[in-house]
Amino acid sequence: MAANGGTLEGVRQRNLARLLRLVHLGGPLSRASLTEATGLNRSTIAGLVLELTVAGLVEERPPDPSRRVGRPSPLVLPHPSLVAIAANPEVDAIELGAVGLDQRMHARVRLPQDVVLSPQRTADLIAEQITRWRSAELAGADIVGVGVAVPGLVRASDGLVRDAPHLRWVDAPLRDLVMETTGMATSVGNDASLGAIAEHLYGAAVGIDDVVYLNGGASGIGGGLIVHGMPVGGVGGYAGEFGQNRPGIAAATDQRAPDGVLEDEVSRTRLLGAAGLDQADDAELAAALRRVHGPDVVAEVERQRRILATALSNAVNVLNPAVVVLGGFLTILAEHDMPGLEAAVRAQSMPACGEDMRIVPAALAEDRLLIGAAEAVFTDLITNRLSERL
Repeated sequence: MAANGGTLEGVRQRNLARLLRLVHLGGPLSRASLTEATGLNRSTIAGLVLELTVAGLVEERPPDPSRRVGRPSPLVLPHPSLVAIAANPEVDAIELGAVGLDQRMHARVRLPQDVVLSPQRTADLIAEQITRWRSAELAGADIVGVGVAVPGLVRASDGLVRDAPHLRWVDAPLRDLVMETTGMATSVGNDASLGAIAEHLYGAAVGIDDVVYLNGGASGIGGGLIVHGMPVGGVGGYAGEFGQNRPGIAAATDQRAPDGVLEDEVSRTRLLGAAGLDQADDAELAAALRRVHGPDVVAEVERQRRILATALSNAVNVLNPAVVVLGGFLTILAEHDMPGLEAAVRAQSMPACGEDMRIVPAALAEDRLLIGAAEAVFTDLITNRLSERL
């Protein structure tokens, strides 16, 4: 038995997982850096890296030739063939990506839909796209699983979509359907919660431990929380549904949806209507709002910003975040006048809660939800399925 009460094999597995996660998040890393980060000795690191290399999880490259001080140390990096398939079904399309363990987006596609997707059709589209990619962009790739970011409540224990109201899914066993259709390990989560993790690990909130993330998509507004560096899911995995809160609206003339929730008032559909568009992606919507400067467009943008500022001030008072990250169409609203939005939020927050708060756009842009969905796959691989690969 090891000194900490675990078996020697258990200690080895934890060390392998720790190394793989370090390389996944920060690679390429030298063996010397891994030794320093883990406190393990050089020979132990060498043995662990060899195991991960033989398993096809990492590869080693010669040290940087520009380094001329001290003994050169080989670089360890994620194996470039390892990818996760990520999907984000929405009311008007499904987006799919192939995300590498090295954080590279190997392939990406948006498939517009004329009708709202069913859970089974979603699983079928994912399987069909994997087949297409295997004969093209992902020929020779090692696909380790599928992650799905869903705009709705997802039970953390089993990936059951309890309620995705805009997709009209209730108690949909999406994880099981995707596993059956693709034959691959599958992780399913709320889209905004996964987006929060992606922005915390790789985007606008890297190195920040207290984060509120709001995602604005075709289905409405969702949210994710990082508190003391950890994602907050709640007892069932449903935390962060800011879009379902009743908004505070100071002026009766600003209200458009009596007895509505935040996502009824701060709405992508309303912005599209103001810009004279039926459908558009976020880039097209932003461009249209910049082109059209009529009073109706300006009034709608300012109305939504006022209501959003009140909603954000409530979050700031409750959670005292260092950063509020806004994704999707909420980025468009914020970037219309970021300093003005920050000032409006602070004006409605307790001074101490808002004094150090910043509002920033999501840095991962349109990839944020796919990267988050892929991260769920990689976390499962490293935490739960690593022994299957060794």
